[in-house]
Amino acid sequence: MVNHQTIGERATQLSPQDLTALLADLHEQRLFRRSQLQQLQLDAVPSARDRRRHRPESQRAARVAAAVSARMILSDVEAALRRISEGRYGTCQLCRRPVDRERLMIVPQARYCARCQQVRRAGQ
Repeated sequence: MVNHQTIGERATQLSPQDLTALLADLHEQRLFRRSQLQQLQLDAVPSARDRRRHRPESQRAARVAAAVSARMILSDVEAALRRISEGRYGTCQLCRRPVDRERLMIVPQARYCARCQQVRRAGQ
C-alpha cells in the first residue's frame, strides 16, 4: 500500500509519477552497488605487482569498510523494492505511520519515518 495521506501541511502522498521515479532510482542504486561490490572484490585479489608493493593496511581497511557500506545500502535498496512489490512501501516499519513523501524522494530506501529514525539513532 502506497500511502495517500496528508499530515498537517506535510504531504505524504506519492503520485504514480513519484513511484515510477523512486523505482527507477532504486533500480539504479541496486545496479551501482552491485557493480561497486564486484569492483571491490576484484580489487581485493592482489596482483603480483601488488604483492611486491605490499599495500598498506589502511588501504585494505578502507576497501573492507566500503564493501560493508555497499552491502548495507544494497540490502536496504532490495528491501525497499520488496516493500514496493508487496504494497507496503511508504509505511514506517516501527510506528506504521506514512513516511513523508519528501523523505522518500531524498532517501527512497527509507524504512522509518523521520521521528522513528531519530529514536533509532538515539538508541545506538
